[in-house]
Amino acid sequence: MSENKTVRLIITRQDRPDSAPYEEEFVIPYRPNMNVISALMEIRRNPVNAKGEKTTPVAWEMNCLEEVCGACSMVINGKPRQACAALIDKLEQPIRLEPMRTFPVIRDLVIDRSRMFDALKRVKAWIPIDGTYDLGPGPRMPERKRQWAYELSKCMTCGVCLEACPNVNSKSNFIGPAPLSQVRLFNAHPTGAMHKAERLRAIMGDGGLANCGNSQNCVQSCPKGIPLTTSIAALNRETTIQMFRDFFGSDEV
Repeated sequence: MSENKTVRLIITRQDRPDSAPYEEEFVIPYRPNMNVISALMEIRRNPVNAKGEKTTPVAWEMNCLEEVCGACSMVINGKPRQACAALIDKLEQPIRLEPMRTFPVIRDLVIDRSRMFDALKRVKAWIPIDGTYDLGPGPRMPERKRQWAYELSKCMTCGVCLEACPNVNSKSNFIGPAPLSQVRLFNAHPTGAMHKAERLRAIMGDGGLANCGNSQNCVQSCPKGIPLTTSIAALNRETTIQMFRDFFGSDEV
């Protein structure tokens, strides 16, 4: 039965970063259990559009194929999500694929996520250590704190929350929900807490917490269900406390 079925895709393409986008339609044979990635791989195998014209293979990114790496983020039928987790049988046709426009487009569905990675550098989203030698076991976290910190650690820097956020755009330098949540994660770590004040100061200025419009789009779109708005609310309280500490010259964390 599936031999006669087809899948229609309308893909927004762009040949170069400075060229105009255009749409190209493809019709491919249907197979059971297909996802968007397997549909794109079929187009790559035989790059012929719906008009029967030979064309260039569609460019996109992928890696893990199990919703862990975040590389295959794109807008599917108007919603930013992972292509590997988007099953053809659950999508309305024609399936429309577009790049996430929050980020500059390099080619077709490939985007430049530098904006997000620069924001992670700004908030020092890592645990600094002194040297590469063995420091021994680190301090233990209370189980209750470890549980919610683990939920924040699920972030795969896919960029979906930034795409869904109306405050992250070309006219704003808002760093977005994902980097903000990482501030809370690394400040909760016993070793990372040494740089807590530095991270909080990084989000107190322009492009930080004040630019959040509380639209709630981020938490609804996150493929990992990370409580992003809960983190933002907690950071609002922590930055207020840090502001008073800075004002009165206190160095306490």
